[in-house]
Amino acid sequence: MRQILLLNGPNLNLLGQRQPEIYGRETLADVVAACTKLAQGFGLSLVAHQSNREYELIDWIHHARGQAAGLIINPGAFTHTSVALLDALNAFEAPVIEVHISNIHKRESFRHHSYVSLRAEGVIAGCGVQGYELAVQRLARLIG
Repeated sequence: MRQILLLNGPNLNLLGQRQPEIYGRETLADVVAACTKLAQGFGLSLVAHQSNREYELIDWIHHARGQAAGLIINPGAFTHTSVALLDALNAFEAPVIEVHISNIHKRESFRHHSYVSLRAEGVIAGCGVQGYELAVQRLARLIG
């Protein structure tokens, strides 16, 4: 079974608790469960990780090279700051989909720039946690 990697960056461990008016009430466990079920329907397995540490996200991307057929990432605040994350994604040979729960373009101006978007085949923003499921669907189509 082909594998996809789902990575979540800082503060997403607090999904469902932190600013529910922006990010909703679903937890990260809810997101992973829904994406796992959806991925299985496409004949894919899903491995999910979350970290508040940039280096862990980078290490998981490096480890996925040559193993994962695609990657979905919500880099959280690293979206706007991490050239190192971009460099790791540039070394990953398979498709990448970037996800943001909120519409980053309706928020503070510093959130409008994404280093990750320079690498991503697609960006899904402002669809709430449903954006993750849309990312699984798009990734499944990209990897055939």
